[in-house]
Amino acid sequence: MVTKMSHVSLFVSDQEKAYDFYVTKLGFGVHTDVRMDNGMRWLTLNPPEQPDLEVVLLAADGPMYQDKAVTDALKVLLEKGALGAGVMHTPDCWATYEELKAKGVVFKCEPKEQFYGIEAIITDGVGNWFSMTQPKEGV
Repeated sequence: MVTKMSHVSLFVSDQEKAYDFYVTKLGFGVHTDVRMDNGMRWLTLNPPEQPDLEVVLLAADGPMYQDKAVTDALKVLLEKGALGAGVMHTPDCWATYEELKAKGVVFKCEPKEQFYGIEAIITDGVGNWFSMTQPKEGV
């Protein structure tokens, strides 16, 4: 039986920009940042309240892809901001929205009441978007 996930991967167009966004702006901790023998940078981060979850930031043009068509397809999707859909929780969506906006974080929309809570759509600047949600009590 599978009991939990330990790693989740996000493709990014630029690992340095991704590092700045997730670490400097969102406050994620760096778990691992090393260069492997093939030149690939293995960069994993932990969300502040999830130390057992590693978010792997994978360079879309990294050495692990031998097929140029795959790399090209990933680059197109990242350029269009079409990857990385997920949900990030916050206890106060409006306050976090204002805090992150002041740090230069780009949002697709400001917070809005939804049936599941208050949500704003956030972009990481390297091809991914997320719902930033303050969950409704009991949902």
